Order: sequence, then structure tokens, then C-alpha cells
Amino acid sequence: MAGNGPMEKLQLLENIEKDIASAIASAGKALEELAKDKPVMKSIESNTTAFTKTLESVEKGLMNQINYLTQVSTGQPHEGSCYAAQKDLHMSYHRHAHVKRRLEELEKIRADTKPKVLQLTKSYSLPPMAQPVPGNQ
Repeated sequence: MAGNGPMEKLQLLENIEKDIASAIASAGKALEELAKDKPVMKSIESNTTAFTKTLESVEKGLMNQINYLTQVSTGQPHEGSCYAAQKDLHMSYHRHAHVKRRLEELEKIRADTKPKVLQLTKSYSLPPMAQPVPGNQ
């Protein structure tokens, strides 16, 4: 397979799409020639040959793409595949956001309860100290 990057894969798929359009055009020309009252066999044969060759190229390209996708989608390490790393990174972003959100919630709870604790400690006062009784010393 030529390239491993996503842009190369997309370019290969675009080339296959162009080949499909070319095959359809060749088939259309062959059918047009067959529809004539006096078809030219040489034209029909050349268009049919072009259609067959292009169709074989499309089949080969699609099989390569399908084989690549089956290797990548099995979850097995694959040369050129970064799906697992991207998935791990995406999940770590989610975990980070969850932890951050939870810490913010806990901080809010702590901030809301802190004034109440301070009020309780401020309202508590010690009883007045007993005066020493003279003569017990």
C-alpha cells in the first residue's frame, strides 16, 4: 500500500472513484455503439476492454482498502495505525474533564460549608473561669 497517512488513504479512494467513473463511461460508449444500426465492432471491443481493465483496477484498489480496514479494525497493533493512541488520548481528555468537574463540585461544597463551620466555632465560648477560693491554696 502506498501511504499510511489519512490524506494518502483519501487520495487512493478518490483515484478509485475516478476509475469507477471511467469504467461507467467506457461501458456507456460500448452500449451506445451497440445501439447503433451498424455498430463498429472495433469500437465496441476497445471500450469493453477499457471497461474490463478499469474494473479490475477498481476491484484491486477496493480489496486493498478493505484488507487495510480489517487489519486496523481488529484492535491488533498495525503498522501505520494510530487509532489506539487516538482513542487513549480521547479517553484521557474525558477522564481529565470528569476529574476537573468533580474537584470543582467538591470545592464548591467546601466553600459552602466553611462559613457554617466558622459560625459554629465563633458562637462557642468557654464558661467563665471559676475564681479561686481564698485559703485553698
